Amino acid sequence: METAAQPELWPAPHVGSRPVSAELTVPGSKSLTNRYLLLAALADGPCRLRSPLHSRDSHLMVEALRALGADVEEVEGTGAFGPDLLVRPASWQATEPVTVDCGLAGTVMRFVPPVAALGRRPVTFDGDPGARVRPMGPVIEALRGLGVRVEDDGRGRLPFTVHGTGGVPGGELVVDATGSSQFVSALLLAGARFDHGLVLRHRGADGRGVPSMPHVEMTVEVLRGVGVSVDDSVPDEWHVSPGPVRAFDLEIEQDLSNAGPFLAAAVVTGGRVSVPHWPEHTTQGGDHWKEILPAFGAAVDLTDGAFTVTGPSVVSGVDLELGAAGELAPTVAAVCAVATTPSRLRGIAHLRGHETDRLAALVAEINRLGGDAEETEDGLVIRPAPLHGGTFSTYEDHRMATAGAVIGLVVPGVRVENVATTAKTLPEFPRLWAELVDPDRGA
Repeated sequence: METAAQPELWPAPHVGSRPVSAELTVPGSKSLTNRYLLLAALADGPCRLRSPLHSRDSHLMVEALRALGADVEEVEGTGAFGPDLLVRPASWQATEPVTVDCGLAGTVMRFVPPVAALGRRPVTFDGDPGARVRPMGPVIEALRGLGVRVEDDGRGRLPFTVHGTGGVPGGELVVDATGSSQFVSALLLAGARFDHGLVLRHRGADGRGVPSMPHVEMTVEVLRGVGVSVDDSVPDEWHVSPGPVRAFDLEIEQDLSNAGPFLAAAVVTGGRVSVPHWPEHTTQGGDHWKEILPAFGAAVDLTDGAFTVTGPSVVSGVDLELGAAGELAPTVAAVCAVATTPSRLRGIAHLRGHETDRLAALVAEINRLGGDAEETEDGLVIRPAPLHGGTFSTYEDHRMATAGAVIGLVVPGVRVENVATTAKTLPEFPRLWAELVDPDRGA
């Protein structure tokens, strides 16, 4: 009998009481890269994305758009992490069936189906086993509400097939987006290409709002930047006027969420990490680090475009509402696990529907290392406890992998399972992390 392959374990670099000191940049924003890729496929001319993200999520988006008929070409650029992307929009005339692999990318499985409905072919969407349990019902039902035929055998999840007929009438639509802000963004991004535009209203169960609203604000700003008229003056309501998507040539901001583990390293080690080229204005959720990290006792400074975090001598626990920045919660929880006082993280019930059930996963892995964490209805409570080494499982979730790396900085013997899962949004993570802890590479 063959022995099952064991998951690869990555010994998390350990610095103990030595403060880290580094200056670094990270690759482009996944959220912005995939939004602009999608809009480039809808645009009225060729578009260029400068310094985009090159990762599994962005590759899946590129391949999805190629399947729909767009041409995406890598061209030489000046970015430190790979070539630029030149996109020629799709013609939407092909009729042969195609399949889109969504992997675990929420932006692909949710953003692309409304665009596929504009074409004339059946498009089947499927993905990794973990993707088949992620909520998709609001997007599927919204498309049906717009007159699009979607076959899903009643699952409300992947796999499903969108049957495009050459256009979408558009009009008024109500959606419950309490499960993910992506349900709103998915429809807004395609709305200008609907015949009559789109009036979208969120009506959440029990009056709950849309989580991670900065991502919706990002979508609105991106749309306005390419000439689409969006009225969001009424809370939980968006009016997208029909019209063209203007061709563009722009630089992608670095991913501020992915900068988080490196900034957290300064906090847990009492060190100093600086990230240059931090945008003065941004809709990225990662900009919340400016408010989150001081709650742990860290000092933060944004001067001349460089965001610098200096860690405290003692890490204090926090009480934080993270509903607007749930993607940051795994890194925040890792810092809480090494804090000297209890922490409570609130407003993140929707993380149960992310790449994995992140609340359950964080509790399991923190406690596996000797921690004291438990789930609440909408978040986590993490109490001080002596941590020890051990395996930190990642559940194919990139943010679980980076959370384990943060803990491993100050807890010896932490082994992160499948650190390669960081390729979802940050393939360079192991190299950048090794450079962070290299004592000869100080800022």
